Amino acid sequence: MSNEHVINMCSWIDLEMRLLKNKTIDKSIQEQINKDEEHWKKVLLRIFAVVKTLGKNNLAFRGKNEKIYQTNNGNFLSLIEMIAEFDPVMQEHIRRIKDDKIHTHYLGHNVQNELINLLANEIKNKIIKKILEAKYYSIILDCTPDTSHQEQMSFILRCVDISSSPIKIMEYFFEFLKVDDTTGKGLFDVIMDEIKYIGLDINNLRGQGYDNGSNMKGKQQGVQKRLLDINPRSFYTPCGCHSLNLVLCDMASSCTKAISFFGVVQRIYSLFSSSTKRWKILQDNISGLTLKSLSQTRWESRIESIKAIRFQAPQIRDALLELAELAKVYNQQICILMLL
Repeated sequence: MSNEHVINMCSWIDLEMRLLKNKTIDKSIQEQINKDEEHWKKVLLRIFAVVKTLGKNNLAFRGKNEKIYQTNNGNFLSLIEMIAEFDPVMQEHIRRIKDDKIHTHYLGHNVQNELINLLANEIKNKIIKKILEAKYYSIILDCTPDTSHQEQMSFILRCVDISSSPIKIMEYFFEFLKVDDTTGKGLFDVIMDEIKYIGLDINNLRGQGYDNGSNMKGKQQGVQKRLLDINPRSFYTPCGCHSLNLVLCDMASSCTKAISFFGVVQRIYSLFSSSTKRWKILQDNISGLTLKSLSQTRWESRIESIKAIRFQAPQIRDALLELAELAKVYNQQICILMLL
């Protein structure tokens, strides 16, 4: 062993001991580095908490501008401002931003999107982990266009959660999948690519549930047929709610009395809702449930529209009579004006 090597080893051991005892010549610099590191950890912890809160409540992040302490800067920056009123860590962070001591403040839209993606990926990983523990799983799919007229498919995973006590059957919304081809083959390819991407085994698929669309439930070219060809144990179950809704629609459209009844219910609502004065008369006569328009997609929700009339029929009758009296007075005034 050379003399130079011995000197270097002694220097390294001496430096290591000084670092452990925090007695190096750059002690103050190291303390400042540790202090800044701890400060940024606390700042990021609060930013993560804001992102989780907004995401959990499905609230928008950004407003018309992205500057702190300006109007219409969105929910994210508004919550940061609120935290800074009480929290010294965030107060110090805001002070550094105002004094131009830092330019990387982690409050911009790019960082927000990155944090959202990090949290989303972590949630997905936990869902996949539970499914892998359970081994067997089912999928539930549904397609609908969004506000930008882009077809998207909701991808839901169902499994037995063996990590909980007692054991529960759980459904997890995983994500929206972009769909360009809505044929049976196009949807099947999107599903297969997603299952392979997230690391699940198609042979462990034990159930598939869709609505009654021919591209989904088709026995020749539908998604369920293509999956059954690969895995005969992936039994198909149609959506019970959708099937019941279709039955109710067909029953009501073939019954004259039902058509007349729901027509009267809708006309009563339209009569009062078409005028603020008429709606005020309705509100003066009823004290509980308000009239609602009939839903064309979910027939179960029509119960809420009928409740207001069923339990407040006398009050609604009084409101209709009051409208009739006002109409008589109005017609009389029109006749007088015409005679004059």
